[in-house]
Amino acid sequence: MSTSNPSASVLRLAPSILSADFARLGDEVRAIEAAGADLVHFDVMDNHYVPNLTIGPLVCEAIRPHVAIPIDVHLMVEPVDSLIPLFAKAGANIITFHPEASRHVDRTLSLIRDLGCKAGLVLNPATPLGWLDHCMDKLDMILLMGVNPGFGGQKFIPGTLAKLRAARQRIEEHQMKGGQAIWLEVDGGVKTDNIADIVRAGADTCVAGSAVFGAPDADGGYRTVMHQLRFAARPV
Repeated sequence: MSTSNPSASVLRLAPSILSADFARLGDEVRAIEAAGADLVHFDVMDNHYVPNLTIGPLVCEAIRPHVAIPIDVHLMVEPVDSLIPLFAKAGANIITFHPEASRHVDRTLSLIRDLGCKAGLVLNPATPLGWLDHCMDKLDMILLMGVNPGFGGQKFIPGTLAKLRAARQRIEEHQMKGGQAIWLEVDGGVKTDNIADIVRAGADTCVAGSAVFGAPDADGGYRTVMHQLRFAARPV
């Protein structure tokens, strides 16, 4: 098994607006883009699949004109298929969902791609990697949860690191057979003190919510914390 991450040099940071100031959301997403964010992570919760209620496609549509970077929509909803066209129309670039929320995972992945978005599966801490076995060819992203979904600010579950290494191995084997590139994202509990371990385990894309939006610069920007995250994650 590979013990290094070949994609670490192209680490992508995706601040989650779940922790942003919703009263000034346009300013917040412009600030993270100016600070060097690679993606805007957009958490959608329905108070059904997860015990929380957040935002919908109208908010995605509202922030779309404020940033040029991709919007990474993470659907924590059940059922999921009816919302996918709405988010694609609202300007999402990447749409990920939990396999437990779809009756037909292959069909849902095809729906996302048919609408012009990149598609991905999200695996909770107790969801096995076996869900990936028959759909790697339709994945643009695999998102591993470092916490149980539903709330921001939780502590990272250490067992996610072993799961990351196993997922990275699957991606490498898939690409060695001529398969498409697949991003490996981690969401939940990412901080400056653990991002190096997360990247070394195989992640090339890291979602950070409270770690970013909880540490604004004096001018309201986020350049310092974004630099700190990238510096902490650098190869040694």
